[in-house]
Amino acid sequence: MSERLRLRLPTEHDAEFVQDMYSRVEVTQFIGAHDWVETTAEEALNRIQRYRERLGRGTGVWLIETVDTASPVGFILMKPIPFSAHVKGQPEEDIEIGWHLHPEAWGSGYAAEAAELLVAHARRAGHPRLVAVTNSENIASQKVATRLGMSHQGLSERYYGTTCELFILDLRS
Repeated sequence: MSERLRLRLPTEHDAEFVQDMYSRVEVTQFIGAHDWVETTAEEALNRIQRYRERLGRGTGVWLIETVDTASPVGFILMKPIPFSAHVKGQPEEDIEIGWHLHPEAWGSGYAAEAAELLVAHARRAGHPRLVAVTNSENIASQKVATRLGMSHQGLSERYYGTTCELFILDLRS
């Protein structure tokens, strides 16, 4: 928890927020390699279930909510990131940090603030490094990664079978 934000697991009570947020093309346009939106309550509940299933040792997807009003503003994630098919022989999986915020929360600093909470969590969990990947056009997310102290590695095809801007944060120092 920070002064402004709290992270928690999403519940079925968050379905209306999830449905509203992921039905917006401005939110989903940079998530994944294809165009998509989710507009139904069933899709929202399925997403919540998938997010809850990602909880693991030092990993998960958490809802970000404000401390003062308990209003949801988005999601923050820390999870194993899938290597592209051509990447072979890696000794360990990489851990991705990412954020999805509702447009009404954009520009508030919430993404970086929530991500700072997860960086501290990653250090406690013993993760050696975090990676973030963004679409080349997603300048806002790139600014969040830079604000976290992540090092920009340029374009990479290492993850998700697509070309992304890659950022790395070494947690061993």
